[in-house]
Amino acid sequence: MTSTYTVTGMTCGHCVSSVSEEVGGVAGVTGVTVDLASGLLTVETDGGADDAAIVAAVREAGYDVAGAS
Repeated sequence: MTSTYTVTGMTCGHCVSSVSEEVGGVAGVTGVTVDLASGLLTVETDGGADDAAIVAAVREAGYDVAGAS
């Protein structure tokens, strides 16, 4: 299952790493791709990760999620 989120507040490669690390640690997440230029976060899951856990992980990294699809 693939979900896409728009992350706001990222400005550098370190930001991308922080988001990738936090989201990658969510149970059920099997892949994470972060595009700094667009702010898009693409998350691959095995179906066991829920949106709330992914959003919480992004916020834990210090950023906000503007939308999810």
